[in-house]
Amino acid sequence: QVQLVESGGGLVQVGGSLRLSCTASESIFSINSNYMAWYRQAPGKQRELVATITGGGSTNYADSVKGRFTISRGNAVNTVYLQMNSLKPEDTAVYYCNARKLAGVYWGQGTQVTVSS
Repeated sequence: QVQLVESGGGLVQVGGSLRLSCTASESIFSINSNYMAWYRQAPGKQRELVATITGGGSTNYADSVKGRFTISRGNAVNTVYLQMNSLKPEDTAVYYCNARKLAGVYWGQGTQVTVSS
């Protein structure tokens, strides 16, 4: 059982930046095909994929955040970050850390990001 803990959410002004972090209790990136990801869910909307990064270093972004958000690994194999720049009100959501490995799929509890207009 992998446990994920997110941090870094909060209130930010339009155009500002936040950096989210997530630490897993077990290794993820030691295997190339494993990945960690960030999802988000705004009120009344479906949870959507924001960005992914695999153990092999491959990244993927939703079109809505491409060019503004960057997903990256920490030095540890079980840490992932989401650098969010040029934030917009529509980025307001609960952001969830996600991890995928052979044993299963795991979710964090979420961290609230609110962008003021």
